[in-house]
Amino acid sequence: MLCLLASQPALAISFQTRLEKIEWKVDGDQFECRLSQPVTDFGSGVFVRRAGEQVTFSLEARERWLGAGNATLLAAAAPWQPGRGDINLGSVSVVPAEVLFNSSQEQGARLLTGLLEGRSPVVRHRAAMGGDAVEVRLLPAKFHKAYNDYLDCTAKLLPVNFDQIRKSQVGFPGGGVDLEPLAQAKLEIILNFLKADPSVNRIQLDGHADNSGNRLTNRDLSRRRALAVMEYLKASGIAPEQITMRFHGERYPVAPNNNEANRAKNRRVTILLDRVPEAAVPPAPAAAPTDPAATS
Repeated sequence: MLCLLASQPALAISFQTRLEKIEWKVDGDQFECRLSQPVTDFGSGVFVRRAGEQVTFSLEARERWLGAGNATLLAAAAPWQPGRGDINLGSVSVVPAEVLFNSSQEQGARLLTGLLEGRSPVVRHRAAMGGDAVEVRLLPAKFHKAYNDYLDCTAKLLPVNFDQIRKSQVGFPGGGVDLEPLAQAKLEIILNFLKADPSVNRIQLDGHADNSGNRLTNRDLSRRRALAVMEYLKASGIAPEQITMRFHGERYPVAPNNNEANRAKNRRVTILLDRVPEAAVPPAPAAAPTDPAATS
């Protein structure tokens, strides 16, 4: 519902859905959960929680109603809650795109808490054309059932997302080549993600050592460490052709080799995950037509 509010200092354009038409939608998978409310004539207000992260709030718009710049985000008290004021959650940066902004995780969490208390997420800003005041409001009606469905979705999220896991490392702090329990635990997290997302189909392993031994010894140690990770992945079902292994000895330290704590940091294998489109299989050449004269 679009209406004009004359009670504000300047004429304001307000977007909110009529109470009887309020609906919340929940959808998601192991990677992301979304809790949204369509806003009539505007778009949607959306809470998004990605795997490995906390919730954020965004506005998605079908048309460019809001101008670029900082908008005010509120957890607004309902008219039937006398004595409760609005909570100003600070500003969000609006950009000219379909997704107008993404709040901070703290703002997203406080808006969800507000909805449980009967408050409304409200965004106040200026129109892209003419500079009139604009308010977009979500209503807390029917929220609790949808919130429980959203919690069911978030309980199934993976512990990490691709951005968090695409570049990882496992350490060999003891100086050997065997995987320690912490390294195995990290590899299990990676394996669970790979099983959930088959599009991640390339794994690059880079083995490293500190400078304690001679160069040949350090190069061999880095090779054996990378090999230990590769064998662990293969034993867990990763296809060998998806894995590339390299080893560098002491050449690329992440910390100066000037004390034992730093040397322990350099004894490691880095793991880089990637998505590489599978090469299209070229069609088989058509069989040449038989020349009757050649077989006669």
